[in-house]
Amino acid sequence: MDLSTKYLGLELKNPIIIGASNLVTNLETMKKLEAAGAAAIVYKSLFEEQIHLENLEMDQTMSGIDERHAEMASGFNDTFDSGPEDFLLQFAEAKKAVNIPVIASLNAIYDDSWQEYAKKLENAGADALELNFYNNPKDFEMEGRSIINAELDIIEIVKKSVSIPVSVKLSPFYTNPLYTFREMDRKGVDGFVLFNRLFHPDININLEKMSFAPNFSSEYDNRLPLRYVGLLYDNINADICANRGVFTGEDVIKMILAGANVVEVVSTVYKHGPQQITKMLEDMEIWMANKQYHTLDEFRGNLSQKKIDDPFAYRRAQYVDILMKSGKIFKDYPI
Repeated sequence: MDLSTKYLGLELKNPIIIGASNLVTNLETMKKLEAAGAAAIVYKSLFEEQIHLENLEMDQTMSGIDERHAEMASGFNDTFDSGPEDFLLQFAEAKKAVNIPVIASLNAIYDDSWQEYAKKLENAGADALELNFYNNPKDFEMEGRSIINAELDIIEIVKKSVSIPVSVKLSPFYTNPLYTFREMDRKGVDGFVLFNRLFHPDININLEKMSFAPNFSSEYDNRLPLRYVGLLYDNINADICANRGVFTGEDVIKMILAGANVVEVVSTVYKHGPQQITKMLEDMEIWMANKQYHTLDEFRGNLSQKKIDDPFAYRRAQYVDILMKSGKIFKDYPI
Protein backbone atom coordinates (compact mmCIF):
# COMPACT_ATOMS: atom_id res chain seq x y z
CA MET A 1 0.00 0.00 0.00
CA ASP A 2 1.13 3.56 -0.71
CA LEU A 3 0.59 5.60 2.48
CA SER A 4 2.41 8.71 1.24
CA THR A 5 0.73 12.08 1.45
CA LYS A 6 1.42 15.81 1.20
CA TYR A 7 1.11 18.33 4.02
CA LEU A 8 2.30 21.95 4.05
CA GLY A 9 4.11 21.30 0.81
CA LEU A 10 6.10 18.47 2.42
CA GLU A 11 6.26 15.00 0.89
CA LEU A 12 5.53 12.60 3.75
CA LYS A 13 5.89 8.81 3.73
CA ASN A 14 2.61 8.42 5.65
CA PRO A 15 0.02 10.62 7.40
CA ILE A 16 1.16 10.15 11.03
CA ILE A 17 2.96 13.14 12.58
CA ILE A 18 4.17 13.40 16.17
CA GLY A 19 2.50 16.45 17.73
CA ALA A 20 4.24 19.11 19.81
CA SER A 21 5.17 17.71 23.23
CA ASN A 22 8.07 16.93 25.55
CA LEU A 23 8.58 13.62 23.75
CA VAL A 24 11.17 15.38 21.62
CA THR A 25 13.30 16.62 24.52
CA ASN A 26 15.24 13.35 24.24
CA LEU A 27 17.03 12.90 20.93
CA GLU A 28 17.06 9.13 21.31
CA THR A 29 13.27 9.15 21.66
CA MET A 30 13.03 11.18 18.45
CA LYS A 31 15.12 8.57 16.65
CA LYS A 32 12.87 5.80 18.00
CA LEU A 33 9.78 7.65 16.74
CA GLU A 34 11.37 7.98 13.31
CA ALA A 35 12.34 4.28 13.27
CA ALA A 36 8.79 3.33 14.28
CA GLY A 37 7.46 5.08 11.20
CA ALA A 38 6.58 8.66 12.16
CA ALA A 39 6.47 10.77 8.99
CA ALA A 40 7.33 14.08 10.66
CA ILE A 41 7.74 15.62 14.10
CA VAL A 42 6.41 18.86 15.51
CA TYR A 43 8.99 20.08 17.99
CA LYS A 44 7.78 21.26 21.40
CA SER A 45 6.40 24.79 21.38
CA LEU A 46 8.56 27.83 21.88
CA PHE A 47 6.56 29.83 24.43
CA GLU A 48 7.68 33.44 24.74
CA GLU A 49 5.83 33.70 28.05
CA GLN A 50 7.98 30.91 29.49
CA ILE A 51 11.16 32.74 28.44
CA HIS A 52 9.98 35.88 30.25
CA LEU A 53 9.15 33.90 33.40
CA GLU A 54 12.54 32.18 33.41
CA ASN A 55 14.31 35.52 32.98
CA LEU A 56 12.29 37.03 35.83
CA GLU A 57 13.17 34.11 38.13
CA MET A 58 16.86 34.48 37.25
CA ASP A 59 16.78 38.21 37.93
CA GLN A 60 15.09 37.68 41.31
CA THR A 61 17.62 35.00 42.27
CA MET A 62 20.67 37.02 41.28
CA SER A 63 19.46 40.21 42.95
CA GLY A 64 18.60 38.46 46.21
CA ILE A 65 21.85 39.45 47.93
CA ASP A 66 22.14 42.95 46.47
CA GLU A 67 23.09 45.79 48.83
CA ARG A 68 23.90 43.55 51.77
CA HIS A 69 26.23 46.29 52.95
CA ALA A 70 26.97 49.87 51.96
CA GLU A 71 29.88 49.08 49.63
CA MET A 72 28.09 46.37 47.60
CA ALA A 73 25.46 47.41 45.08
CA SER A 74 25.18 44.00 43.44
CA GLY A 75 26.42 40.48 44.12
CA PHE A 76 26.76 39.69 40.40
CA ASN A 77 27.89 41.36 37.24
CA ASP A 78 25.14 42.53 34.94
CA THR A 79 23.85 39.69 32.79
CA PHE A 80 21.62 39.57 29.78
CA ASP A 81 19.08 36.86 29.10
CA SER A 82 19.68 34.70 26.05
CA GLY A 83 16.09 35.00 24.84
CA PRO A 84 15.15 31.99 22.75
CA GLU A 85 18.75 31.11 21.85
CA ASP A 86 18.97 28.03 24.12
CA PHE A 87 15.73 26.73 22.67
CA LEU A 88 16.94 27.36 19.12
CA LEU A 89 20.15 25.41 19.79
CA GLN A 90 18.10 22.47 21.05
CA PHE A 91 15.86 22.68 18.00
CA ALA A 92 18.83 22.68 15.63
CA GLU A 93 20.24 19.58 17.37
CA ALA A 94 16.87 17.84 17.07
CA LYS A 95 16.69 18.70 13.40
CA LYS A 96 20.09 17.06 12.81
CA ALA A 97 19.12 13.95 14.79
CA VAL A 98 16.45 12.72 12.36
CA ASN A 99 15.96 12.49 8.60
CA ILE A 100 12.23 13.29 8.58
CA PRO A 101 10.77 16.83 8.48
CA VAL A 102 10.77 18.74 11.76
CA ILE A 103 8.07 21.40 12.16
CA ALA A 104 8.54 24.25 14.64
CA SER A 105 5.74 25.31 16.98
CA LEU A 106 5.53 28.90 18.21
CA ASN A 107 3.46 30.81 20.75
CA ALA A 108 4.58 34.42 21.21
CA ILE A 109 3.08 37.46 22.91
CA TYR A 110 3.98 40.54 20.89
CA ASP A 111 3.76 41.13 17.14
CA ASP A 112 7.50 41.80 16.94
CA SER A 113 8.20 38.56 18.80
CA TRP A 114 6.05 36.48 16.46
CA GLN A 115 8.03 37.91 13.56
CA GLU A 116 11.45 37.63 15.21
CA TYR A 117 11.01 34.11 16.57
CA ALA A 118 9.47 32.83 13.34
CA LYS A 119 12.56 33.99 11.42
CA LYS A 120 14.89 32.45 13.98
CA LEU A 121 13.09 29.09 13.81
CA GLU A 122 13.29 29.15 10.02
CA ASN A 123 17.03 29.88 10.23
CA ALA A 124 17.41 27.02 12.71
CA GLY A 125 16.22 24.64 10.00
CA ALA A 126 12.46 24.30 10.53
CA ASP A 127 10.76 22.65 7.55
CA ALA A 128 7.49 24.40 8.39
CA LEU A 129 6.00 26.49 11.18
CA GLU A 130 2.96 25.78 13.35
CA LEU A 131 1.49 28.86 15.06
CA ASN A 132 0.12 27.73 18.39
CA PHE A 133 -2.79 30.12 19.02
CA TYR A 134 -3.19 29.45 22.71
CA ASN A 135 -5.65 32.15 23.80
CA ASN A 136 -6.92 31.75 27.34
CA PRO A 137 -9.74 34.29 27.97
CA LYS A 138 -9.27 36.18 31.24
CA ASP A 139 -10.38 39.70 30.34
CA PHE A 140 -14.10 40.42 30.71
CA GLU A 141 -13.82 43.49 28.48
CA MET A 142 -12.20 41.83 25.46
CA GLU A 143 -14.54 41.17 22.54
CA GLY A 144 -14.26 37.92 20.63
CA ARG A 145 -13.75 39.73 17.34
CA SER A 146 -10.66 41.49 18.69
CA ILE A 147 -9.05 38.10 19.39
CA ILE A 148 -9.69 36.93 15.83
CA ASN A 149 -8.41 40.21 14.37
CA ALA A 150 -5.21 39.94 16.40
CA GLU A 151 -4.63 36.38 15.18
CA LEU A 152 -5.29 37.38 11.56
CA ASP A 153 -2.71 40.15 11.94
CA ILE A 154 -0.18 37.67 13.35
CA ILE A 155 -0.71 35.32 10.41
CA GLU A 156 -0.10 38.16 7.97
CA ILE A 157 3.04 39.28 9.82
CA VAL A 158 4.52 35.79 10.00
CA LYS A 159 3.65 34.88 6.40
CA LYS A 160 5.52 37.97 5.21
CA SER A 161 8.51 37.18 7.44
CA VAL A 162 9.28 33.57 6.46
CA SER A 163 9.42 31.54 3.28
CA ILE A 164 8.53 28.18 4.86
CA PRO A 165 4.90 26.95 5.04
CA VAL A 166 2.82 28.21 7.97
CA SER A 167 -0.01 26.35 9.70
CA VAL A 168 -2.15 27.36 12.66
CA LYS A 169 -3.17 25.20 15.58
CA LEU A 170 -6.51 26.40 16.93
CA SER A 171 -8.83 25.68 19.82
CA PRO A 172 -12.52 25.00 19.06
CA PHE A 173 -13.57 27.87 21.34
CA TYR A 174 -14.65 30.42 18.76
CA THR A 175 -18.22 31.63 18.35
CA ASN A 176 -18.13 30.25 14.81
CA PRO A 177 -14.96 28.25 14.11
CA LEU A 178 -15.89 27.85 10.44
CA TYR A 179 -15.88 31.62 9.96
CA THR A 180 -12.49 31.80 11.66
CA PHE A 181 -11.10 29.05 9.40
CA ARG A 182 -12.34 30.85 6.29
CA GLU A 183 -10.85 34.20 7.31
CA MET A 184 -7.48 32.61 8.13
CA ASP A 185 -7.59 30.61 4.90
CA ARG A 186 -7.99 33.88 3.01
CA LYS A 187 -4.83 35.15 4.71
CA GLY A 188 -2.92 32.35 3.04
CA VAL A 189 -2.49 29.88 5.88
CA ASP A 190 -1.03 26.64 4.53
CA GLY A 191 -2.67 24.31 7.04
CA PHE A 192 -4.99 23.96 10.03
CA VAL A 193 -4.41 21.72 13.06
CA LEU A 194 -7.68 20.73 14.74
CA PHE A 195 -7.60 21.17 17.69
CA ASN A 196 -5.33 22.54 20.38
CA ARG A 197 -5.76 20.69 23.67
CA LEU A 198 -5.64 23.37 26.37
CA PHE A 199 -4.35 22.60 29.83
CA HIS A 200 -6.90 23.16 32.60
CA PRO A 201 -6.28 23.39 36.35
CA ASP A 202 -7.83 21.02 38.86
CA ILE A 203 -8.35 21.29 42.63
CA ASN A 204 -7.02 18.90 45.25
CA ILE A 205 -9.79 19.05 47.87
CA ASN A 206 -7.66 17.36 50.58
CA LEU A 207 -4.79 19.84 50.31
CA GLU A 208 -7.09 22.67 49.19
CA LYS A 209 -4.60 23.58 46.49
CA MET A 210 -4.57 23.88 42.74
CA SER A 211 -3.20 20.80 41.00
CA PHE A 212 -2.14 19.96 37.45
CA ALA A 213 -2.42 16.37 36.28
CA PRO A 214 -1.27 14.94 32.93
CA ASN A 215 -3.67 16.10 30.25
CA PHE A 216 -3.91 13.12 27.92
CA SER A 217 -6.56 12.83 25.24
CA SER A 218 -9.20 10.13 25.44
CA GLU A 219 -10.32 7.84 22.63
CA TYR A 220 -13.56 9.83 22.29
CA ASP A 221 -11.93 13.23 21.84
CA ASN A 222 -11.49 12.62 18.11
CA ARG A 223 -15.16 13.16 17.35
CA LEU A 224 -14.91 16.94 17.58
CA PRO A 225 -12.03 17.31 15.07
CA LEU A 226 -13.65 14.60 12.91
CA ARG A 227 -16.75 16.76 12.48
CA TYR A 228 -14.82 19.86 11.50
CA VAL A 229 -12.51 17.95 9.17
CA GLY A 230 -15.59 16.71 7.34
CA LEU A 231 -17.00 20.23 7.12
CA LEU A 232 -13.75 21.85 5.96
CA TYR A 233 -12.77 19.33 3.29
CA ASP A 234 -12.90 20.89 -0.18
CA ASN A 235 -14.17 24.17 1.29
CA ILE A 236 -10.76 25.70 2.04
CA ASN A 237 -7.42 25.88 0.26
CA ALA A 238 -5.32 24.96 3.31
CA ASP A 239 -4.35 21.43 4.29
CA ILE A 240 -6.10 19.76 7.23
CA CYS A 241 -4.42 18.03 10.17
CA ALA A 242 -6.57 16.22 12.75
CA ASN A 243 -5.28 16.34 16.31
CA ARG A 244 -6.83 15.00 19.50
CA GLY A 245 -7.92 11.51 20.41
CA VAL A 246 -6.14 9.74 17.53
CA PHE A 247 -5.00 6.48 19.11
CA THR A 248 -5.27 3.73 16.47
CA GLY A 249 -4.93 3.06 12.78
CA GLU A 250 -8.72 2.99 12.64
CA ASP A 251 -8.79 6.56 13.99
CA VAL A 252 -6.39 7.69 11.26
CA ILE A 253 -8.57 6.05 8.59
CA LYS A 254 -11.65 7.84 9.93
CA MET A 255 -9.92 11.21 9.71
CA ILE A 256 -8.78 10.60 6.13
CA LEU A 257 -12.28 9.44 5.14
CA ALA A 258 -13.54 12.76 6.54
CA GLY A 259 -10.92 14.64 4.52
CA ALA A 260 -7.74 15.06 6.59
CA ASN A 261 -4.33 15.19 4.96
CA VAL A 262 -2.54 14.03 8.11
CA VAL A 263 -3.00 13.49 11.83
CA GLU A 264 -0.92 14.46 14.85
CA VAL A 265 -0.54 12.03 17.75
CA VAL A 266 0.89 12.40 21.25
CA SER A 267 -1.16 10.65 23.94
CA THR A 268 -1.14 7.25 22.24
CA VAL A 269 2.68 7.35 22.11
CA TYR A 270 2.92 8.27 25.79
CA LYS A 271 0.58 5.41 26.70
CA HIS A 272 1.81 2.70 24.32
CA GLY A 273 5.32 3.73 23.27
CA PRO A 274 6.81 4.47 19.82
CA GLN A 275 5.91 0.98 18.59
CA GLN A 276 2.28 2.13 18.49
CA ILE A 277 3.09 4.11 15.35
CA THR A 278 4.20 0.89 13.61
CA LYS A 279 0.99 -0.90 14.62
CA MET A 280 -1.18 1.99 13.42
CA LEU A 281 0.49 1.91 10.01
CA GLU A 282 0.16 -1.87 9.77
CA ASP A 283 -3.55 -1.69 10.63
CA MET A 284 -4.06 0.97 7.97
CA GLU A 285 -2.41 -1.22 5.34
CA ILE A 286 -4.57 -4.21 6.28
CA TRP A 287 -7.76 -2.14 6.02
CA MET A 288 -6.71 -0.64 2.67
CA ALA A 289 -5.89 -4.08 1.29
CA ASN A 290 -9.28 -5.42 2.35
CA LYS A 291 -10.98 -2.43 0.73
CA GLN A 292 -8.72 -2.64 -2.34
CA TYR A 293 -7.43 0.89 -1.89
CA HIS A 294 -3.87 1.47 -3.04
CA THR A 295 -3.43 5.15 -2.07
CA LEU A 296 -4.86 7.52 0.51
CA ASP A 297 -6.26 9.78 -2.19
CA GLU A 298 -8.59 6.99 -3.29
CA PHE A 299 -10.65 7.34 -0.10
CA ARG A 300 -9.70 10.77 1.29
CA GLY A 301 -12.83 12.84 1.83
CA ASN A 302 -15.23 10.08 0.75
CA LEU A 303 -17.25 10.70 3.94
CA SER A 304 -16.89 14.48 4.02
CA GLN A 305 -19.94 16.71 3.87
CA LYS A 306 -19.22 17.40 0.21
CA LYS A 307 -19.41 13.73 -0.83
CA ILE A 308 -21.89 11.90 1.38
CA ASP A 309 -25.51 11.39 0.37
CA ASP A 310 -26.94 12.63 3.67
CA PRO A 311 -26.61 16.46 3.66
CA PHE A 312 -27.50 16.66 7.34
CA ALA A 313 -24.96 14.20 8.75
CA TYR A 314 -22.63 16.99 9.94
CA ARG A 315 -25.43 19.28 11.11
CA ARG A 316 -27.76 19.62 14.08
CA ALA A 317 -30.25 17.25 12.46
CA GLN A 318 -27.85 14.42 13.35
CA TYR A 319 -28.30 15.27 17.03
CA VAL A 320 -32.09 15.25 16.64
CA ASP A 321 -31.85 11.91 14.83
CA ILE A 322 -29.85 10.47 17.72
CA LEU A 323 -32.51 11.61 20.19
CA MET A 324 -35.23 9.98 18.09
CA LYS A 325 -33.30 6.69 18.07
CA SER A 326 -31.98 6.85 21.62
CA GLY A 327 -33.92 3.74 22.64
CA LYS A 328 -32.01 1.62 20.13
CA ILE A 329 -28.64 3.29 20.62
CA PHE A 330 -28.61 2.89 24.40
CA LYS A 331 -30.38 -0.50 24.61
CA ASP A 332 -27.24 -2.13 26.04
CA TYR A 333 -27.25 0.23 29.05
CA PRO A 334 -30.43 -0.57 31.03
CA ILE A 335 -31.21 1.46 34.14
